Amino acid sequence: MIISFLRTIILYLLVIAAIRLMGKRQIGELQPSELVVAIMISDLASVPMSDIAIPLSNGIIPILTLIIAEVLLSFLSLKSETVRNLLTGKPSIVIRNGVIDQKEMRKSRYNLEDLMEELRLKDYIALSDIFMAILETNGELTVIPKSDKRPLKAEDFQIRTPQETLPHVIISDGKLRKEHLKEAGKDENWVKKQIAHHGASDIRQVFIMTVDNEQNIFVQLKNKGEKP
Repeated sequence: MIISFLRTIILYLLVIAAIRLMGKRQIGELQPSELVVAIMISDLASVPMSDIAIPLSNGIIPILTLIIAEVLLSFLSLKSETVRNLLTGKPSIVIRNGVIDQKEMRKSRYNLEDLMEELRLKDYIALSDIFMAILETNGELTVIPKSDKRPLKAEDFQIRTPQETLPHVIISDGKLRKEHLKEAGKDENWVKKQIAHHGASDIRQVFIMTVDNEQNIFVQLKNKGEKP
């Protein structure tokens, strides 16, 4: 039991490390080579995990080999357009100047139902509203509407708007985030005064507290009865 437990933990940590090295992507955004590696790693890890008679190295060595191969191919794809096109392919323009490219649709094996569904998901109902649509290498459809159909922006009305920034999380689940406090240019005395206005006498009573560059403060206390 102990041996099986330890083998599982080792392989679990190794698979996490492998996926982390592949970058921060959602499953639907994986490139073909990355998806193949992810499937193979999970399969290789499951065999020695379920059968302790199989040497652990039979799972570790192939996984490490796949990790190294993926890192090397990723590096080569950054340096070489030929390698990048070979591994990930090229984006396909399925609508060009408002006209559906039927040849490109057939080449990409992308039917009209798929196209209309993706357009609806992006809040476009009529094909006549679309100037260009690009099928990206990860399967995502990028839509460029015609100029008179695009959403209005503040710059269209010559309105200047302040640049939005991420708010600083000062307290998270009762813990003071000192690095964020420093970035916001505040100190602990300021924090205590602010939470006191919201009925908290201790930082541990605060579930979350944020402040943005416009000095807008948000404070939410922990639920009543919850231990600080």
